Amino acid sequence: MTAEPVSATSLFAGPDAARQRMADYTIADVLALPEDAPRVELRDGVMIVVPSPTVGHQTISNLLWHWFRTQAPKEYFATTAIGVAVTDSDTFEPDVVLLCTHPPTEDHYVPADQVLIAVEVVSRGTRRRDRFEKPADYAAVGIPHYWRVEQDPVHVYAYEFGDDGTYRLAADSATEVVLERPFEIRLSVADISP
Repeated sequence: MTAEPVSATSLFAGPDAARQRMADYTIADVLALPEDAPRVELRDGVMIVVPSPTVGHQTISNLLWHWFRTQAPKEYFATTAIGVAVTDSDTFEPDVVLLCTHPPTEDHYVPADQVLIAVEVVSRGTRRRDRFEKPADYAAVGIPHYWRVEQDPVHVYAYEFGDDGTYRLAADSATEVVLERPFEIRLSVADISP
């Protein structure tokens, strides 16, 4: 068995340090990365590598995606690992999103105003961001619903955007999530548990 040579252009060594300091990366720069580069978010023009998910994390994400695909009204569209564009230098990479419409299949990013529910599955490396930063970030761009899914045991916290510009807890459960908005939801947490 022989190893294939790896070209220098296919290796992602990380963002250029000078450009990181200048904070001038854009969505076009992210789209120009090699296909084997890690997923990144842009925060004020700075690339932030999104940690690689564990098997449990991915299982929860995929099961929730499947639940949305089978239970949400047909006009909505559920997907995973798609970027959400806020500005040319600010993006998000939620674990699961439920969109208001079906995006073109070749799109890598959807506008924030198309996101109905943004879901983050909390991992050891993302706790602070998913619990504190992401809710504030998603609220700042007006995403109507934010769900945080904790692991071990699986527990869903569903937040709804309030009149005061912040999220309020609409439901939380380790057994069944019941909501009236954005559509009538009765999600058995066992259905998304590994």
